[in-house]
Amino acid sequence: MKAALFHRYGPPEVLQIEEVAKPAPKDDEVLIRIHATAVSSGDSRLRRADPFAARLFLGLFAPRKKILGGVLSGVVEATGSKVGLFRPGDQVFGATGLRMGAHAEYICLPETGALALKPAAASHAAAAAIPFGGTTALHFLQKAGLQRGQKVLVYGASGAVGTAAVQLAKYMGAEVTGVCSTANLEKVKSIGADHVIDYTKTDFAQNGPVYDLVFETVNKTPVSACLSVLKKGGTLILGAAMLTQMMQGAWASITSGKKVLAGMAVEQAEQIRFLARLMEEGAIMPVIDKSYPLEQIADAHRHVDGGRKKGNVVVRLV
Repeated sequence: MKAALFHRYGPPEVLQIEEVAKPAPKDDEVLIRIHATAVSSGDSRLRRADPFAARLFLGLFAPRKKILGGVLSGVVEATGSKVGLFRPGDQVFGATGLRMGAHAEYICLPETGALALKPAAASHAAAAAIPFGGTTALHFLQKAGLQRGQKVLVYGASGAVGTAAVQLAKYMGAEVTGVCSTANLEKVKSIGADHVIDYTKTDFAQNGPVYDLVFETVNKTPVSACLSVLKKGGTLILGAAMLTQMMQGAWASITSGKKVLAGMAVEQAEQIRFLARLMEEGAIMPVIDKSYPLEQIADAHRHVDGGRKKGNVVVRLV
């Protein structure tokens, strides 16, 4: 099968399309023919080993796991002898977690993993664009205990996590303000934001309202700025924080009377099924910036590296 491999850390050019052995499912696994996947900011960081600590997971000098990709949509081709949740021919979508490996034509995943039946009306590209941002936003919003009627600020509202956070917060009954660039104001409005702030013209932290919850999705604004517009007892979510921001958040939780959440969001099947239902109801829609064939995956990574993508960057395999 074809797959995008990287044998060393570095720029997008380290990715090469190669032929590798097609996997076979274990007793509790399903073999999925991948029709679409996506390149996320996480894939970009792992490819570059940024932060350096990523090497502790991937490999100190060279990556042990050579196929990136954390989300997929495709068709079950075969199942292990103990699989009962899925059958060959089922159209599924979901996330691979720490296994990665979705930038390939086939993958084997546990039937109990973060998988669900794909909504019939959704294309594979649309389904592949939902899990990364959707599970991350859902994890943190649920952990924060978001309540109907609360005011939420989403910084980086036009990215993969940001577009999902805006839509999920609206679904949960919040009043949502999105912060993004001029070019993305209308897109953020179109997916449900009640208010938008153009960060190129207005500093959201100066003389503005205060919020019950602030969701910083891209790690591009100071923790102090986010805290300054947060109500006493409110919650700050640092969805893309590195170690420095996590330490600042932990200190703020101790000293400021404001709760700070950070860390890794773990994908679960329950989340994927919930997102599938919301897609069917029209409560959440994928936002796709660009789409590339697998053979152009280096270009897809290059676009993600630019830091200006709108929503998701999809990679087509079929």
